[in-house]
Amino acid sequence: MQTSFKTIGIIGKPSDPSIAAPLGLLYDYLKHYGCAVIVAKDSVQFINDAGVESCPVDTLGQHCDLVIAVGGDGTFLAAVRAIVAYDIPIIGINLGRLGFLVDISPNDLPDKLQRILQGHYTEEKRYLLRTKIIRDNQVIHEETAVNEVVIHRWITPSMIEIVTKIDNVFLNSQRSDGLIISTPTGSTAYSLSAGGPILYPSLNALVLVPLNPHTLSNRPIVIADTAEIEISFCQTKQINALVTCDHIEIPKVLISDKIVIKKEPKPIRILHPEGHDFFYILRNKLNWSSGYHTPLC
Repeated sequence: MQTSFKTIGIIGKPSDPSIAAPLGLLYDYLKHYGCAVIVAKDSVQFINDAGVESCPVDTLGQHCDLVIAVGGDGTFLAAVRAIVAYDIPIIGINLGRLGFLVDISPNDLPDKLQRILQGHYTEEKRYLLRTKIIRDNQVIHEETAVNEVVIHRWITPSMIEIVTKIDNVFLNSQRSDGLIISTPTGSTAYSLSAGGPILYPSLNALVLVPLNPHTLSNRPIVIADTAEIEISFCQTKQINALVTCDHIEIPKVLISDKIVIKKEPKPIRILHPEGHDFFYILRNKLNWSSGYHTPLC
């Protein structure tokens, strides 16, 4: 059968042997379909084919027209960060527990994947965040995040004192356990558990959510995603802070450092099966409407 995706990359969760069966099924299906398949090197041990082609995850995007991530949302996030520079789409196969981003189950895999390969899908663009740690006017670390950037207190029982500027305009200062800067994608992740709002995925917005603020009137705020966010500290004594981009840790951030966060210029392209419904996913994953799938009145 014909498809515009000639070479397809597969990324799995390398630490989980339970992905062997669905990963092997996916590999065999794509080969039977006539696609060239490249498997991420850290997942190749799950493929029963001596001639399987593989490469490191961070170079997979150079060789593929499409990437399929097999696992949970964590696997999907790692795959997105690996391919975002290459402007190729990604599909998520859900083997995790919640799965807001990976929306095809193994049971639905053959039918839904075939429809996507034939060109019947919905494409959605999601933007990432780029974080820079600046020390003595030099960028000492950069990292991307799909869901959120979080500034935490680290190895201290005390709250940290954070100053936030938006486009170089003072927003506020706060004493808290930290601050979450979330994309719409991440609004159903850590931000949600901290009391932040759910943002529709296509909104051009970011949400800032304080973590256990000392002043209870310090509430989440939604801003335009074109804004540059600058975080600094106003401690009187040296402490270390921890910055995380999704689950990537940047430790030993000093109180003299600045943290600058901006939207990545390139979006990631997610392919969903036809009929993809974000509100259905919310009802299903968050158990809304007490099991009802149609309005009560």
